[in-house]
Amino acid sequence: MPMLELRPRRAPSRIMTYLSPLIAIAATMATGTLVFGALGYDGLRAVEAIFLTPLLEPQRWPDLGVKAAPLIVIALGLAIGFRANVWNIGAEGQYVMGAIAGTGIALLTHDLTGWWILPCMLLAGIVGGAAWAVLPALLKVRLQVSEILTSLMLTYVAVQVLYYLVRGPWKDPDGFNFPQTRMFSADQTLPAIAEGSLVHLGVPAALLLALCAWFLLSRSVAGYAVEVVGRAPAAARHGGFDAGRITWATMLASGGLAGLAGIVEATGPFGQLTPQFPVGYGFTAIIVAFMGRLSPPGIVFGALVLAVTYVGGEIAQSTVRLPAAAAGMFQAMLLFFLLATDVLVRYRPVLRRRG
Repeated sequence: MPMLELRPRRAPSRIMTYLSPLIAIAATMATGTLVFGALGYDGLRAVEAIFLTPLLEPQRWPDLGVKAAPLIVIALGLAIGFRANVWNIGAEGQYVMGAIAGTGIALLTHDLTGWWILPCMLLAGIVGGAAWAVLPALLKVRLQVSEILTSLMLTYVAVQVLYYLVRGPWKDPDGFNFPQTRMFSADQTLPAIAEGSLVHLGVPAALLLALCAWFLLSRSVAGYAVEVVGRAPAAARHGGFDAGRITWATMLASGGLAGLAGIVEATGPFGQLTPQFPVGYGFTAIIVAFMGRLSPPGIVFGALVLAVTYVGGEIAQSTVRLPAAAAGMFQAMLLFFLLATDVLVRYRPVLRRRG
C-alpha cells in the first residue's frame, strides 16, 4: 500500500521561500470563499470585504497603519528571539503588562502637566513588558524549563491583573461604574502626525524601529551572535557566544518591545485601560513574524496583511453580516497555509510502497 513520505530537499528554493506567503494568502482567500459559502454567507463578498476593501478605500488606510504599528513592534521582538531559538509565546501578556505599567504612571501624574509625562509612560511600558519576561527567561536559563509554556501561562495572569485593576483600585470614580481607568490627559496621549489625522506618532515610530532592527540583525555583532546561537549552538559555544546571555537578551528585548506596543496602544487608540484592551496582538504577531521570514522588511509586509484582516473583519461585520470571529478564522487559516507551504518548501512529498 503506498504511503506519503516527506524527504528533505537538498536546498530549499529561495524564490519559493519568499513566494510562499503570497501562496498562503491566496489559499486562505480561496478556502475562506468556500467555507463561508458553505455556512450560508456570500463567500466572495466576505473575502472581498476582508482582503480587498481595506486596500481599495483610501479612507481605510489610516486604520491599516494604526492596526499594523503594534503588530510590527511586537513581531520585531519575537523575531529576534525566534532567530536564537528562544520561543516567547507570551507577548500578549507582556503587551498587557506594558500597558498596565505605563497607565500606572498616567494615574500618578493625572493632575500634572508637562512634556516629560508621555516619555515616562513609554519607558514604564518597556520596563513592564520586559519584567514580565524575566521569569520565563530565568526558568529557561537556570532550569531549562520551556519558555513556550511559562510565557504563555503568564499571559493569562496578566489579563487577570488587568481585570482586577480596572474593576477595583484603578476604576474611574467618574466613569458611571464602568470597569475602566480615567481617560488620559493631553500630555499622556500620543499626538497625531497631522491635525485631524487618525495616525498617531506610534506608526512612524514602528517603521523606525523596523529599520533599527534590520541594522541590528544584519549589520552588528549582536545580530550575528543571535544568528549563530540559533543555527549552531555548538559553534556558538566554540566562538565564545554565551547562549544563556543571548536567551536573557532576546527575552527581555521581545518583552520590552511588546510592552512598548501595549503602552503605545493605550496612549493612542484606547486613551485608557478597559477589559477589552487584550485584543490578541501578541498572538497575531507570531503569524506576522513567520510571514515576514523573521526579517524586519518582511515583518512590515506581514503586519500590513494582518492589519487588512482586522480592518476588513470590521467591514465584513456590517456589510456581509459575518460574525466578529471571522477575522480570527481567516488569520488561523493563514497561519495553517503558511506553515503548510513552509513544509513543502523544505521537504518533497514522495509516494512509496510500504515495506
